Amino acid sequence: MASELDKLINSRLKNVFNTVNSPAPEVGLTPRQAVWKKNKATLWYYPALQKKYDTPLYFIYSLINQPFILDLGPGYSLIQFLNEKGYDIYLLDFGIPTYADKGLTMDDYILRYIKKGVQRALVHSGASHISIIGFCMGGTFASIYAAIADEPIQNLVLAVAPIDFSHFPIFDEWQNGLRNGEIDFDAILDTVGVVPPDFMKIGLRVVASPVYISPYLSLLRKGHDEEYALKWKRFNFWADSHIPFSGAALKQMIQTLGIENGLINETLLIDGEPVKLSNINANLLAVGSNVDRLVPKEQVQPVMDLVSSKDKTFYALKGGHATLASNREVQEFLSSWLSVRSNPIRLG
Repeated sequence: MASELDKLINSRLKNVFNTVNSPAPEVGLTPRQAVWKKNKATLWYYPALQKKYDTPLYFIYSLINQPFILDLGPGYSLIQFLNEKGYDIYLLDFGIPTYADKGLTMDDYILRYIKKGVQRALVHSGASHISIIGFCMGGTFASIYAAIADEPIQNLVLAVAPIDFSHFPIFDEWQNGLRNGEIDFDAILDTVGVVPPDFMKIGLRVVASPVYISPYLSLLRKGHDEEYALKWKRFNFWADSHIPFSGAALKQMIQTLGIENGLINETLLIDGEPVKLSNINANLLAVGSNVDRLVPKEQVQPVMDLVSSKDKTFYALKGGHATLASNREVQEFLSSWLSVRSNPIRLG
């Protein structure tokens, strides 16, 4: 006769099996419309339920995963939460690149996608200023864009965005090898054109292996809770949503950011123009975490001393890399920070 412990273990293993093998959850449910397209990219517009601010939010997500982490579903959606707070939102979705996009560079992403998207959002909204919110590598690109932008940026939020690439505790040996010329990815990237999503996935699993395993342990403990299991399924679905990466852009990032640390050393050029973070005057909110293995806090904090912003705040997350996407306490802080730095809606 099976012991009570055996029954408990079997029950929880069954919960894990059922959750992992259940159909993919519905994501991206907040109402939206496409207001601009370029190649694979789409600029999505999410109108506020009851608009309170004339300063729209412009989201830039990473090139590594799909951006639906920002709209995982009712109760787990940063976009829905901020819509309900009265903000119009624009999300630049870079789309899923194919081999035809192998030549896309950082210059292309910054100038021909992010910048053009901001211009379109300003025209569409009729706003005089805009708030830029960048997540992970999208935050790095947001900082680069903000440093050379002509557009009126009122607020800049950099969420777990790597700025100082001298802090790479996991990849120290690789980084030294790249800088010493002992490792060279150029030939591989030139051959494959675009980096397959599985390669990106494996690379991130190496960095975050304990983090990657721990969700399964959490599911084993809490999988009997249907609400927890649904949330777990949504996050795991996103975590497996890696997409191809332009070889030309990755080569450029390895050289200019990884090897040269160009944002810190001011050696980065975009379309021949120097990128100096000291050109940034917008109100700044930088978000980092002590427990983020992907982007350690030390990669984020240096931006605080490099910008010229008079109003600047560093917010220390209590959670990991994707905490901002679903943690209500963090979302409330972001909304509160933005509310006093956004133009209220003009009446009459």
